[in-house]
Amino acid sequence: MCWSATADLVAGTGIAAVGVASAARSHRARDLPLAALPLLLGAHQLVEAAVWHAGGGTGPATVAWAVIALPLLAVWVPAGVLCAAPRRAKRRLILPAVTGAVTAAVLAYALATRPVRAEIRGHTVGYALGLPHPQLLVAGYLVATVGALLLSGDRRLRVLGVLAGAGAAVCWALWRLEFVSTWCAFAALCSVVLWGWAGGPRPAR
Repeated sequence: MCWSATADLVAGTGIAAVGVASAARSHRARDLPLAALPLLLGAHQLVEAAVWHAGGGTGPATVAWAVIALPLLAVWVPAGVLCAAPRRAKRRLILPAVTGAVTAAVLAYALATRPVRAEIRGHTVGYALGLPHPQLLVAGYLVATVGALLLSGDRRLRVLGVLAGAGAAVCWALWRLEFVSTWCAFAALCSVVLWGWAGGPRPAR
């Protein structure tokens, strides 16, 4: 999420380009899901540019934004980490992978049965879905995404996990204050870290 449609458009294009470069640098096929994550993050920004232009509401762009942000990322991140992880780390990554699958299933069901609405609030966009047990779902989401990175067995992915946890807290605080949305800057930083990881050496299996 960025502070305007133009910012989302520029950030989304740049992050997607980093995703293409990251995927191209990947040495192994099993690294591709994680190396290509910036492509998904860039697409997410471009979708939100459409939400800005639509003035919020409950249209297709809003639904697409929620699908990427909620169930898709909850599955994609832990699955990508599990694929790329060294063998010694795979057993402990089962927990975030299963947690992500369960969390994504609940979020997908909520999206299928409840309307999601976007509302322009100054320099932020607010999204309302009315999720059941939101605190539990947020905990599951963080275990699946940040937890998978921290348990990855790869130093650079652990650094990314720390950045993801800290960045999510800062972005959430600024968004809650309806001051400005900074998620696009955070997504760009994470994408650059993934680009570096994609072309770097791997821990021994």
